[in-house]
Amino acid sequence: MTRYSSDFDRPTTLFYLDPPYWGKKLYNHNFSEADFEQLAERLVKVRGKFILSLNDVPEVRALFGRFRIEQVELHYTSQKTAGRRYKEVFITNFRQ
Repeated sequence: MTRYSSDFDRPTTLFYLDPPYWGKKLYNHNFSEADFEQLAERLVKVRGKFILSLNDVPEVRALFGRFRIEQVELHYTSQKTAGRRYKEVFITNFRQ
């Protein structure tokens, strides 16, 4: 995870975060549990608003439980089984 810079963190800023899925080894740069813990601690300090998208697993809900969590179901455009829906969560520090 890169070092946090507050250069762009203002109350009017919206951050969209799309890290690797929890517990999946699908990427060139996967996150460890420690990376997710560090992300959660950094998000507490964000002055702007953020939207974080992740897979819906109990560990994610527990770690990011201090924020607003909304479950969504999605169809992925590239999938083996057409029509299958996948559960994800949008995690935010604001209400719509």
